[in-house]
Amino acid sequence: METKGYKSAFAIVTILFFMWGFLTCLNDILVPHLKPVFDLNYTKVMLIQFTFFAAYFLMSIPAGKLIARFGYQRGVVIGLSVSGVGALLFYPAAGWLSYPLFLTALFVLATGITVLQVAANPYASVLGKPETASSRLNLAQAVNSLGHTTAPFIGGLLILGTTLSAEQLAKLPASEQMAAKVAKASSVQLPYLGLAAALFVLAVIMGLVKLPKIATVEDAESRHARLRDALKYRHLKLAALGIFLYVGAEVSIGSFLVNFMGQQEIAGLAEAAAAGFVSYYWGSAMIGRFLGSALLQRLKPRSVLAVAASMASLLVFITILSTGRAAMYTILAVGFFNSVMFPIIFTLGIEDLGKLTSQGSSILVMAIVGGAIIPVLQGALADTIGIHHAFILPALCYLYIIYYAAKGSKHPFSLSAETPVAKTVSA
Repeated sequence: METKGYKSAFAIVTILFFMWGFLTCLNDILVPHLKPVFDLNYTKVMLIQFTFFAAYFLMSIPAGKLIARFGYQRGVVIGLSVSGVGALLFYPAAGWLSYPLFLTALFVLATGITVLQVAANPYASVLGKPETASSRLNLAQAVNSLGHTTAPFIGGLLILGTTLSAEQLAKLPASEQMAAKVAKASSVQLPYLGLAAALFVLAVIMGLVKLPKIATVEDAESRHARLRDALKYRHLKLAALGIFLYVGAEVSIGSFLVNFMGQQEIAGLAEAAAAGFVSYYWGSAMIGRFLGSALLQRLKPRSVLAVAASMASLLVFITILSTGRAAMYTILAVGFFNSVMFPIIFTLGIEDLGKLTSQGSSILVMAIVGGAIIPVLQGALADTIGIHHAFILPALCYLYIIYYAAKGSKHPFSLSAETPVAKTVSA
């Protein structure tokens, strides 16, 4: 049975999931916001996502070593503090109208979130009974989706809704455009100062509360485990590819939604109005995760993952083949089926790793770099074949996840776990 201490710790940890979900989804507002400020094409503006998610790849191993050395709680405090510094850097980036400094701020911010991911995902999965790990992580990810859902709405009001749209900016005389661009860039300063303050306050709180230690993943033997040992597990390696493609597909879709819905053949929405609809994309993921948390108490995670990936791929293909509001609503509906993918792939990936859980978590968090690579590739496709048909890339990503659910996630220790309630971390 889960102890009262574990339940309290889990409730505290879910706050972290909300915070990094909120920060991550604000990138979907920065993409259309900064595109006209720096006169960027789709490939170049996707450097926002590339820089942010590249931090996961570059900093996951150091983050894993940090967690192994200092433990989950101190690691979380460090991660929150680093993210706070990154949020502060948005102020000079906007003031100096410097795209490289914006990207630097995003990298520092994402470095802190990487530490949080490496610490909080496995920590949430072990705070209770092993057989309900997928359900528990799904619930935490639902709170993460609440952050995703809130961010576009608040970001749309505080950032996109306070300045001229890209279309209005383009119509201004050349003599007035620079001042308008400065004003547009500066609109991010106060929101990110507020986020920095919230991150630092949360770091202090997390440093003061008492969280339980998990002996199986925080003992001395775990601290000396090696990354290469974790990589011997085939199901972990295939899970890393699954995380890479899933995050890449999810981020790509979210990044292009505002511009996609602004197309005349789709919905012709203004930026601020389109940003509100982005909340539906992430909001449906939140609903799906709450439902998934309940379903995974009874259903096989692999079966749920296969159905979700199949529906997501189908919806994206329908989007590509249709126009108007139908295309808009089908792409937004993908968010609902995205919902359960990350927590299921993650828990299946660290299944039965024991003392290698921290190392396995580092590898899976590294794979979030898919959110850096796939959007840039889709941006290049959008510049070549148009934003509409560029959605073929995430559609293909979901096909691999179907394979992982059906075959790739299975390994010798899990073959006997094909019952609704398994005796491992994730089944």
